[in-house]
Amino acid sequence: MWSVIRKSRRMSMTCSLLAQSLTLAYHYNSSPAIKSTCNPFSPFVSNQSSSSSVFLRPVSAPAIRAFCSKSDAMSSAQNSDSVSHLTQREAAEIDETLMGPLGFSVDQLMELAGLSVATSIAEVYKPSEYDRVLAICGPGNNGGDGLVAARHLYHFGYKPFVCYPKRTQKPLYTGLVTQLESLSIPFLSVEDLPLDFSKDFDIIVDAMFGFSFHGTPRPPFDDLLKRLLCLHGYDQTRQKRPVIVSVDIPSGWHVEEGDIGDEGIKPDMLVSLTAPKLCAKKFSGPHHFLGGRFVPPVIADKYKLCVPPYPGTSMCVRIGKAPSVDISALRENYISPEFLEEQVESDPINQFRKWFDDAIAAGLREPNAMALSTVGKDGKPSSRMVLLKGVDRDGFVWYTNYESRKACELCENPHASLLFYWDGLNRQVRVEGSVEKVSDEESEQYFHSRPRGSQIGAIVSKQSSVIPGRHVVYQQYKELEEKFSDGSLIPKPEYWGGYRLKPELFEFWQGQTSRLHDRLQYSPQEINGKRVWKINRLCP
Repeated sequence: MWSVIRKSRRMSMTCSLLAQSLTLAYHYNSSPAIKSTCNPFSPFVSNQSSSSSVFLRPVSAPAIRAFCSKSDAMSSAQNSDSVSHLTQREAAEIDETLMGPLGFSVDQLMELAGLSVATSIAEVYKPSEYDRVLAICGPGNNGGDGLVAARHLYHFGYKPFVCYPKRTQKPLYTGLVTQLESLSIPFLSVEDLPLDFSKDFDIIVDAMFGFSFHGTPRPPFDDLLKRLLCLHGYDQTRQKRPVIVSVDIPSGWHVEEGDIGDEGIKPDMLVSLTAPKLCAKKFSGPHHFLGGRFVPPVIADKYKLCVPPYPGTSMCVRIGKAPSVDISALRENYISPEFLEEQVESDPINQFRKWFDDAIAAGLREPNAMALSTVGKDGKPSSRMVLLKGVDRDGFVWYTNYESRKACELCENPHASLLFYWDGLNRQVRVEGSVEKVSDEESEQYFHSRPRGSQIGAIVSKQSSVIPGRHVVYQQYKELEEKFSDGSLIPKPEYWGGYRLKPELFEFWQGQTSRLHDRLQYSPQEINGKRVWKINRLCP
């Protein structure tokens, strides 16, 4: 049997970066940090000061997987009123400590900050609708964040442009410029930029000034800010205008008082770093994210930092509730390779294996998850997610309780359908067929391959039956856990085992632009006494 009892591996270059950097992070600013007059971390903190502001956040989960994933839907969003906000002095003190005795380097931290900004953008503004990005970068570290973000956005499928009018002639910054030039990312002078950004760009990344900025913006940034201000006039006259994403501090705002006089830019997204600064309380845009996740406990405790936990290994997390959405307007314009008859396997089992291996290689979460649909004698369908545990020439195998609702319906009507959906690949596979129980030997073998906790759970759960509360199953679990604490064999209950769906029809679906999806259906035919599979293309 071609076993699919495999754990998906989270493999990507970006995860590699995270694994190397789990003790790091940062955000810093575009001008020298305010030096603290007293050192809150003596005896282990030196008097060394730094011009860079660093953000660090404790790792909230040990699992390493993709840092930006639609499957992680920002469920960790936290009310902004309960999140810590830093004063300018606190932010500078934290930076000073991190960049001094804790030994963090600017290039490592700038990389993580820019990555956080890029992943925050990717969570909300998909490249299929917002692909043209203009990153306006200032001369300091805030501008460096913008340069790094532009590089990551390029690799995420966006088309970035960079305006970097006051270049910093330090190796770190010249290296970032070289990296962008190697990707043929255009650099635009202020003179090259259109007066009206709305015609040429979908996203404007505001990476001009950080939290140490004082006074009135000087040329050419004063003119660039005016152009950003002009975009707000399009709200009432245009269906779509470029969105503004500000890095840490909306440029021109006071770090603590915010938009004084209500005359500054109004970003649509704010990506705070370390923790939000006080000015973020005045932010009224729809999307507020926190980037980075590496504040050491000693700093978190000292400043009583309260920030939302990050989902999985994501580099960003939403602060506050997501804005209300018009469900009818939610859509994806799929971009996928062509799926052609001459390219597919003649045997649908082989084609399934090929696509399943692709899902494994892509690091998708639980690629063996499938929707199982059954129909009882009442003719009413029901569906639920189960896990594929094996597939071979005889069919698709899963395990469950033989007294559950699905088992009762399969007893009444031994036919079902399976649906695999691999979002990251724009693919789904539908399989229909008859269903039968696997042998007791096969069920027994698989049962004892499971973790002991799962074995006990199968005994405790009278699946689909009504219980007075969750405490009932937990108490029974605890009793059985103690009973089998000596490591003795846990017997498989008679009411638990496997099913096998013997496929009679396959459909492979590949999402395409403008809803012109590829759909190839395999159905069996008898030719010269031999069963073969006929492939038909279905209209999308």
